Amino acid sequence: MDLALFVVLLLLVAVLAGLVGSLTGLGGGVVMIPLLVVLFGTSVPVAIGTGFVTILATSSATGAAYVRDHLTDIRIGMFLEIATVPGALVGATATVFLTHANLASELLIALGIVLLVTIPISLSRWNVEIPPEVRQGPVAHRLGLAGEYHDRFLGREVPYRAARARPALGVMFSAGVVSGMFGIGAGVLKVLALERSMNLPMKVATATSNFMIGVTAAAGAGVMLAAGYVNPVVAAPVAIGTAFGAYLGSRILPGLQNRTVRLIFLPVILVLAVEVILRGLGVA
Repeated sequence: MDLALFVVLLLLVAVLAGLVGSLTGLGGGVVMIPLLVVLFGTSVPVAIGTGFVTILATSSATGAAYVRDHLTDIRIGMFLEIATVPGALVGATATVFLTHANLASELLIALGIVLLVTIPISLSRWNVEIPPEVRQGPVAHRLGLAGEYHDRFLGREVPYRAARARPALGVMFSAGVVSGMFGIGAGVLKVLALERSMNLPMKVATATSNFMIGVTAAAGAGVMLAAGYVNPVVAAPVAIGTAFGAYLGSRILPGLQNRTVRLIFLPVILVLAVEVILRGLGVA
């Protein structure tokens, strides 16, 4: 393929990935990595390295917008990062060793399984627009893990209080490991942990996930860069495209219904999970 055409196609696909990543809190990497492998024939390690760049671009583009709209809960995000960053370092290091052991196909299959497992968890909250009020645990209460945001769709202020802070740390460490291994930011697990475990509204979970994935990705990106798995020819246009798409998403999200966000979230996860599993099995 001609280099100019390759770059243009990468830009267009990256805009879509950034848009979807911003709207769902996935970070764009979970969309971009399978597309790089399936459509562009990129090797799995290079796709994962590019995924980290995608996450950083998405998080940077959307972070300020969501903070300005008071959707991002910085206090909750920074609290949970104490678990995700160490997890990302462990996961990225594991990926380097597994790649050297010629286990790239197994990595793809594992990624697909991780994505599939998240679908029934998200479906269980399909009709939940605003989560019911719950009693805070001692850790969440002591740290003041609560807030409110203006919901444009509902036309009112929505207060929320985080619950189960300690179990969420365990989930976030696992999310960090997945992020480091697959370069996807593990926004899937972060969104589900924030919404399901901590009982946050979907929009707050999505915005806070977008904030967190950038910090987590920065930890894993250094490991992949040192290992030589970040290709500038691929990573540069992807970073530009995802940043633009993520900014568009940050303008759209505040006016959407929480159920609509899930409607975007689930089909994307299902299709990509099937694609990467088939590719890992050598079928696609």
